[in-house]
Amino acid sequence: MTARDRARKIALTVQVWKEAGTHVAYAPELDISSCGKTASQAKSRLREAVSLFIEEAERIGTLSDILEEAGFERQGNSYKPRRILTREKMQLTLPAA
Repeated sequence: MTARDRARKIALTVQVWKEAGTHVAYAPELDISSCGKTASQAKSRLREAVSLFIEEAERIGTLSDILEEAGFERQGNSYKPRRILTREKMQLTLPAA
C-alpha cells in the first residue's frame, strides 16, 4: 500500500470576505482563518494554516479528538462533516444602548 493509498481526506467549508481592504478566508469547522491581498492568496494561506494545524494535531495525537469534537465522522479514508439540514439567516432586535 502506498502513502497515497493511506492518505486521508477532509472536506471543509471556506468562507471569504473583505475586511478593511484585506481578504479573509475562514474554515468554520476548525475555527481557523488566514488573510491575504486577494481572495486567492487568502485561501492559499488558509490551506497552509489548516495543513500545519492538522500536521501538529496528528503529531501530538489529538487529531481524532479534534475532528470528532468539530463534528466530523470518519468514512473510510475521508472525514465528512456533519450533514447540515438547513441553513438560514435570523434577524434579531438588539437592546438599545
